[in-house]
Amino acid sequence: MLGQVRLFLTLLFLCFIGFSNSAVAQLTDRQSEYYQGWVKTASRAEAVIEANRASDAALENLRSEINGYRDDFNRARGANTDRITTLESQIKALGPKPEGDTTEPEDIANLRVHLEEQLNSLRVPRIISEEAYSRANGLISEIDQILRARQKKEFFEQGPSPINPAYWGPAWVDVKEAVQGLVNETITNLRSDVVREQIRARGLAIFILLVISAVLLIFGKRWSELGGDYLRLLGGAGTGVWSFVISLLRILLPWIGVVAVVTAISLTGVPGLRGSLLLQNVPYWAAIVFFYDWIGRQVYVIGASQGFKRLSAARITELRVYIDLLALMLVLHELAFLFERIENISDATRAVVSFPVIVATALLLLRVRQIRTTDGPPDQAGSTRSAGFSQLVEFLRRALFLLGIMSPLMAIFGYTNAAEAIVFPAVKTLVLIGALVILQRFISQIYGWVTGQGEAAGDSLFSVLVGFALAILALPILAIYWGARETDLLEAWSRLLLGFDIGGVTISPSNFLTFVAVFAIGYTLTRLLQSGLRNSLLPKTNIDPGGQNAIVAGSGYVGIFLAALVAIMVAGFDLSSLAIVAGALSVGIGFGLQTIVSNFVSGIILLVERPISKGDWIDVNGMMGYVKDISVRSTRVETFDRTDVIVPNSDLISGVVTNYTRGNTIGRVIVPVGVAYGTDTRLVETILGEIANSHPMVLANPAPSVVFQGFGADSLDFEIRAILRDVNWVLSVKSDMNHEINRRFSEAGIEIPFAQRDVWLRNPETLRASDPSKQEPSAPVQDKPRKVAEAPSDLTEADMDPDAGDEI
Repeated sequence: MLGQVRLFLTLLFLCFIGFSNSAVAQLTDRQSEYYQGWVKTASRAEAVIEANRASDAALENLRSEINGYRDDFNRARGANTDRITTLESQIKALGPKPEGDTTEPEDIANLRVHLEEQLNSLRVPRIISEEAYSRANGLISEIDQILRARQKKEFFEQGPSPINPAYWGPAWVDVKEAVQGLVNETITNLRSDVVREQIRARGLAIFILLVISAVLLIFGKRWSELGGDYLRLLGGAGTGVWSFVISLLRILLPWIGVVAVVTAISLTGVPGLRGSLLLQNVPYWAAIVFFYDWIGRQVYVIGASQGFKRLSAARITELRVYIDLLALMLVLHELAFLFERIENISDATRAVVSFPVIVATALLLLRVRQIRTTDGPPDQAGSTRSAGFSQLVEFLRRALFLLGIMSPLMAIFGYTNAAEAIVFPAVKTLVLIGALVILQRFISQIYGWVTGQGEAAGDSLFSVLVGFALAILALPILAIYWGARETDLLEAWSRLLLGFDIGGVTISPSNFLTFVAVFAIGYTLTRLLQSGLRNSLLPKTNIDPGGQNAIVAGSGYVGIFLAALVAIMVAGFDLSSLAIVAGALSVGIGFGLQTIVSNFVSGIILLVERPISKGDWIDVNGMMGYVKDISVRSTRVETFDRTDVIVPNSDLISGVVTNYTRGNTIGRVIVPVGVAYGTDTRLVETILGEIANSHPMVLANPAPSVVFQGFGADSLDFEIRAILRDVNWVLSVKSDMNHEINRRFSEAGIEIPFAQRDVWLRNPETLRASDPSKQEPSAPVQDKPRKVAEAPSDLTEADMDPDAGDEI
């Protein structure tokens, strides 16, 4: 052993001789003594692992001892990190050592030596701890592998078949001898003077415990109801919260009574070795029975609250009986396991004793699987909402069916351990799922009571999140049910706490939760700042709505970026090691996300330059509408048909965009009109000018104009061209002018022509002659007062067709 220590210290000296000639005494006496104790323990563990003859309990104790060393080394290897970083920075500030014959000032040389000695004195314990931690990690892994291999071997180990009649007689003898031994021990102790004296000395305490037990077992239910009536006075009546609490009291008080009975019997000293071991397990067995009965009662309560739509009252009552019987089977299984441990029975006796319990448990599981939903009217809202849960329930039913068939068959062929390791965890898993559903419902009821949502809280997002959290918390329990060792779970948890490395960055739950918490705080503050700017500060300024929207959006982007940056710094993530990886990935990301990046940059440009703002009337790629929102990737435009169109920001930057209302709302309207040939053109020009000048939306400066466009195929073409103070009224103004043109032309006798065509008939003699239709003279046109639109008409893109004569 001393040779190994010397060898290690020699290697350690060779490793650090390059640091400094004076870096020899690296560890304190206490650290050296502790390390030598670790070396002895590690050497002993290696010998035990190599021999592979130690019992499971001895290996577990050895593993626990090594795990203690490992925890200490883990703490030591992370010590003095800040001090080492400071010393390295000081040495780096001195610059590199001179090379060749070049010397440096004596003061700097002495300072460098002093700093290097301090650095080495801190580095050596860390490196030794790192080596010892790795060694402890390896030893623990080897011990775990041995234990798992033994567990696997025990699971697949084939023993005697319980259906072999040759084993029934010896098994019955073993059971009878165990019962007889328990009775003989009890009778012997009762006849003992020591026990009698002990009963007399503790008689008062025993009597009080028995009275308490009797009171709790008899009046516990009644007291629970009275306590519930008192709790309902606090509020929340009708929510189901206090009913759940009462149901817990109904099993808690009787269980305390059972514990009191067990304690009283133990104080008498009557039980012997066998009786004491039985009494130690009675509270646990009573807890199983009470808990399973509570699960069945809660299932009935849930079914009653739903009007027995999924399962009828009779089916739920039957299910409660099966759940109670499954609890009894678990108790019998634990009793058989205790019987094997106390009496040291043979494998054949163990198989024969366990087989009836396995078969009965499997039959109960099959019967539970056969309980189906009644044929009542389905809950349509609930069926859609619980589709995923229904699939899970159906999967569990099929699994129970398979387990119910497999377990007895495996026991028949001698795989008793495998059968027990399958059927009883299946029962515990089924009950655990039921308990999680009940607990989720209870938490949702509390949430509904507090928030005032009532039963609607059961369908809220909070209820889903609670169910997800409970499922995560139940995973370790399920792992233990199905054979995982507690040390395996603790090892997985310790590895998780240490974190995992991604590109040189260590991510652990602690720094991840720190990052999430800090970022959530920063994100919340950013949203509060945006809300304050949008609702309080910016409306009191003269900034236009588009500018206000740009300021609010820009502050949001900056705030989220700063929140992420601060969260990374506080969490302690060192992203410098990811720089090379990020540089390599940036090329691929640039090609794959170039469209998104382009839209993002375009969104920033839109917010900074503001060529368009919220509320503007724009035309982009032939699509017209009002800008409703500008986000970082796209812009939402509401067309005149009241449809939302999502336009990528890059189209607004790289394409041609017409903004009709940028800066002001002044725009031009063009109203075309045609008159018949032979009409006085100057009269038409005068009438159209009066119509344009008389409209209240037309600006006087610049004055509207009437243009004689030319000679059309069927008419003389004129146009009114006027500048409006608000271009959003263009359609209403056009409608008003057309009404007025029709009225004034009718008064002046000016004809508005329509297209005429000559029709030539090839065989007119084949047509019958008929009298021409007589037309009645048209009624005289009455002078009506002119009406002007009181609100702008809704536009459509067809209304803005350039061929229709409108020009903005």
